[in-house]
Amino acid sequence: MHRLSELFDRVVGFIQPLAEQLGAPGLALVAFLDSSFLSLPQVGDALLVGLTLSHPHNWFYYAAATTVGSVAGCFALFTVGRKGGEAFLRSKFKARHIDGGLALFQKHGWLTVTVPSLLPPPTPFKLFVLLAGVADLRPRTFIAAVGVGRGFRYGAEAGLAYMYGDRATAFIRQNLPMVSAGLAILLLVLGVGVVFWRRRQQ
Repeated sequence: MHRLSELFDRVVGFIQPLAEQLGAPGLALVAFLDSSFLSLPQVGDALLVGLTLSHPHNWFYYAAATTVGSVAGCFALFTVGRKGGEAFLRSKFKARHIDGGLALFQKHGWLTVTVPSLLPPPTPFKLFVLLAGVADLRPRTFIAAVGVGRGFRYGAEAGLAYMYGDRATAFIRQNLPMVSAGLAILLLVLGVGVVFWRRRQQ
């Protein structure tokens, strides 16, 4: 376990300075790795804020690059879920949890992906991504759902860093879970409203 921790620290130590040098492509790379087969908790968020503070007028570009990288990484994991993720999930989690998650996807669809995608660690977002693949959510719907959630999250972080500079760093560190939860609740309310409106129209 200790060796794995040391290896992880080395990987992060290698990726982080490389991403800082690459700029937006580096942000996309970190976001892709974190959203797919590695876990780099809040490394992408910290890099996004740091680069925005260094080059404030590129804030939207940085947020977009991070969002695109994250969506691509999630889609890679989603594809794994579609091609055999159910057996893996059932070997790791209790059947009632998997069945409950699949029922959520059948009932709420894209909201089941979008809301968790807004939340920072320790939210087990990769579980929702795999469940989306197992539930055979349409790829276009999945990409749009993750894009909206990650776009809101990274756009808010970069926007705060652009508007408030160094003061935003402490605020984001202290309040990221609260801000993300607030955005998730807002999006959930809007999504539920849209669902009810469509049902009434039908």
